Amino acid sequence: MAQALSLPEVPAPKYGDRLQDKVVIVTGAAQGIGEAIVACFQAQQARLVIADIQGEKVEQVAAHWRDRGAQVYAQALDVSVREQWRAVVDLAIARFGRVDVLVNCAGVNVFRDPLAMTDEDWRRCFAIDLDGAWFGCREVLPHMIEQGTGNIINIASTHSSHIIPGCFPYPVAKHGLLGLTRALGIEYAPQGIRVNAIAPGYIETQLNVDYWNGFPDPQAERQRALDLHPPRRIGQPVEVAMTALFLATDEAPFINAACLMIDGGRSVLYHD
Repeated sequence: MAQALSLPEVPAPKYGDRLQDKVVIVTGAAQGIGEAIVACFQAQQARLVIADIQGEKVEQVAAHWRDRGAQVYAQALDVSVREQWRAVVDLAIARFGRVDVLVNCAGVNVFRDPLAMTDEDWRRCFAIDLDGAWFGCREVLPHMIEQGTGNIINIASTHSSHIIPGCFPYPVAKHGLLGLTRALGIEYAPQGIRVNAIAPGYIETQLNVDYWNGFPDPQAERQRALDLHPPRRIGQPVEVAMTALFLATDEAPFINAACLMIDGGRSVLYHD
């Protein structure tokens, strides 16, 4: 039997002060891209409230960084329940007195045949991938308006602008998330608030490693994914995190209502 795959070793974040004293909320922070964002942001002196539906696991992430001197607090959160969002924002205000950045990273893949899909599948996809982001925006915007500054980063997907057969209704929700990003970015720009999206492509998360390991030859399946991309590799969570870091800093003051694609150029390549 072919050898199972594991995640590659991720380089340790470089420490600096690009987010000095900024208060950041990150959802989906217990693993994958969200966890990489937490690692990257705390290394730049952000003060963090991190949230995930996996309450025990996200607390472990927070404790890991607190033990190393970071200001990181955790809260269990089902993003599809608006009332739970209030507890997350209240924690940020209680601990730090403000909210400067919201990173909506929590999401779920729902890939179904359109005519075989259940109503529950449809609602679950939109409740997490679109409603969840909106509820977060809705809760932080009043604080950001009062401050006269704020920054929202929605983790979208290449599915936000491109369609891959067999992935319905996920791209419908992600197209909606891109629309939400653009609409809020324009609506609240006069109040000093920026709203942007990041669209990751194929990223080497544990979810994808588990998917490859479900095949008789995991390495061959991984290689098939790599060969779809011009650099002959796929992205790492830290590469998405570094892009989120740039948008979260004061280095991107005129980037608003935009979506940054992170896919190694795959979406530009014409496939047979």
